[in-house]
Amino acid sequence: MRTLLIGIDSGTQSTKALVVDAGSGRVLGSASQGYDLIADLPPGAKEQHPHTWRDATAKAVWRALTAARAKATEVVAIGVSGQQHGFVPLDRKGEVIRAAKLWCDTSTAAECDEIMETLGGARATIKLQGIAVLPGFTASKILWLKKHEPKHYARLATVLLPHDYLNFWLTGERVMEYGDASGTALMNIRKREWCRETLQAIDPNLADKLPPLISSDQPAGRLQAEAARELGLNPDVLVSAGGGDNMMGAIGTGNTRPGIVTASLGTSGTIYACAAKPVVDPQGEIAAFCDSTNQWLPLLCTMNVTVATELIRRDFKMDHRAFDATVARGPAGSNGLIFLPYLEGERTPNVPDGSGVYFGISQKTFNTECFARGTTEGVTMGMNYGLRRLAKLGVKTKQIRATGGGSNSATWRQIMADVFNAEVVTLKVGEGAAYGAALQALWCWRLQQGDKVGISEITDEFVQLNSAETAEPDQANVEIYQELQAIQDGLSKSLRPIFARHRAFVMK
Repeated sequence: MRTLLIGIDSGTQSTKALVVDAGSGRVLGSASQGYDLIADLPPGAKEQHPHTWRDATAKAVWRALTAARAKATEVVAIGVSGQQHGFVPLDRKGEVIRAAKLWCDTSTAAECDEIMETLGGARATIKLQGIAVLPGFTASKILWLKKHEPKHYARLATVLLPHDYLNFWLTGERVMEYGDASGTALMNIRKREWCRETLQAIDPNLADKLPPLISSDQPAGRLQAEAARELGLNPDVLVSAGGGDNMMGAIGTGNTRPGIVTASLGTSGTIYACAAKPVVDPQGEIAAFCDSTNQWLPLLCTMNVTVATELIRRDFKMDHRAFDATVARGPAGSNGLIFLPYLEGERTPNVPDGSGVYFGISQKTFNTECFARGTTEGVTMGMNYGLRRLAKLGVKTKQIRATGGGSNSATWRQIMADVFNAEVVTLKVGEGAAYGAALQALWCWRLQQGDKVGISEITDEFVQLNSAETAEPDQANVEIYQELQAIQDGLSKSLRPIFARHRAFVMK
């Protein structure tokens, strides 16, 4: 009989499920279930109801199990990856109080400022807990609920993150593991414990509403009967600690020891590395997260990647193949058309009031090729802003392991290699977060069996590079992008005061 694992990745646009063979690491079945954000919310607000993720998970798992022709008795462990930072408020009965405010919600900038002002400012906050309180993170969302929806806040019994909520549904247990918890901005990153001063700045009783912290190699619990029925599985299947999508993506791309860097190109763009000790950025541009292997994960996040390229693709009425071909036809540098990709505000750099800007529009650039390629280049240079900051903090890059939808394009991989000035490789299993969730589940299960295996041993064995898709930097293009990068950086700094005035006008 086979021994099978299920890896789940619950994201902003869809939930993916993989069925993985525990002996070979081979993906035997996969499925995805899509969904949307809640429509017609105020500017900056981005929300989804947690029941949406739960229902999508059940459907995706059923279909993945069917594709794998799996028997319920073959599944031994489940791992869950989830979009980071979303605030799931539960009452005492475990019911969801309101829709979750997501990582891309920028409506809580005022609450961020309020919390950090109480702590003595941004630099004091970083010195205290290793991480600033930014609009993407969970902390300000809790204060927002307290200030704007006091009746809902009065019912709040437990703060969970999206992947924690799915673990709660699966097991009935309310816990948080170090990696995802570090993205709340409520945690002392260096000590891996809740930061008392930050909790006090939000609510003196907030500590009572936070679940216990567990290490990343511990199980969240066992599959309870009701969830087992919904998934078509047997009860008591092990559910690992899981983690945020970036932490699981690190495992799924073999980024489990220092020296490896991963770039994930989805709705948002993230670049992260494994570190044996905390990498704290005194300027707060790089998030000093913990990872989901009991190490650390210095990370940069940009909020606008495929959200921007998809906007162009849809509005120019192209399918994905046509869009990729159009980008390939455009010249490197798009004849000087530069895109500042702050469509939903931005996190790295921290520009919550930002909006998208095309600079350099002329008769030479006002065409489909330049807009398609310029948008792709713009979001990639936006990620490179943070990659250069990582380098200043001592994280060196020779190879980038690319994952996510954008990595499927050979043209985009070459743009990444040229912009990042580094070799770009892909993985044989492209769904890094879901695969990482399955591998973490395997790690947890083997530890529970008494096997003292390390997570790097598992990733070294199972995570394989797709050498046929390697892209090397073209030095002529590297020089073009370095010049355009300097212009994009200058635009960003110059326009930030204008962004704030524009947002104030829009909000009138």
